[in-house]
Amino acid sequence: MVTSFILLRARRGTVKSLAENLAARTGIAEVYSVSGNFDLVAIARVKDNDALADLVTGELATIDDITHSETMLAFRAFSRHDLQSMFSIGSA
Repeated sequence: MVTSFILLRARRGTVKSLAENLAARTGIAEVYSVSGNFDLVAIARVKDNDALADLVTGELATIDDITHSETMLAFRAFSRHDLQSMFSIGSA
């Protein structure tokens, strides 16, 4: 499982609709509206790096409401919660 954080800037007036669009996509686990230099943070959880490349450079790159993005790849999770087991339920 590959986890990444996708930081997004949205075209003015489209944050809510863009967030809903992203949240409905396969591979996007969560979407947050945030303060700061970005409008949204999408958390992607996909099978492998190829699936992440397809999602980011294939799907998300075609969305006109995204004006800028930065993708950060997570190396390791540090949490009191067993996140891996929570998100691996039902995945092959």
